[in-house]
Amino acid sequence: MVTLTLQTRQRNELIDITSRIAELVRESGVTSGVCYIFVPHTTAGLTINEDADPDVVADLLMKLQQVIPQHDLAYRHTEGNSDAHIKASLFGPSQVVFIEAGRLVLGTWQGIYFCEFDGPRTRKVLVKIVAD
Repeated sequence: MVTLTLQTRQRNELIDITSRIAELVRESGVTSGVCYIFVPHTTAGLTINEDADPDVVADLLMKLQQVIPQHDLAYRHTEGNSDAHIKASLFGPSQVVFIEAGRLVLGTWQGIYFCEFDGPRTRKVLVKIVAD
């Protein structure tokens, strides 16, 4: 297992980590298998989405803020980050990507994103690459 360390800069942001994951796959020498990606944080997550147009990420973040605002008088959690927990639960803490011919199997426009919902912080992403 490999641990990537990320430094986030905003309260809510999506960071494209595709190239870092692809590099780990190349370094592993695995030609066919599975890449498991996991975030051990309750206010962060992972998603696979379009990485060609940055407006997609901007639209996701804008809509999340509209639907799940940071401040809501109905929140009961006293730490002030209930929105981050809700967003992280919706996105989930893990992704699984197949490996074939030594490369991640992703669609033409797909990228792997770390989702920060309670930053800025230092975060970890755990990656485990398993051969067939």
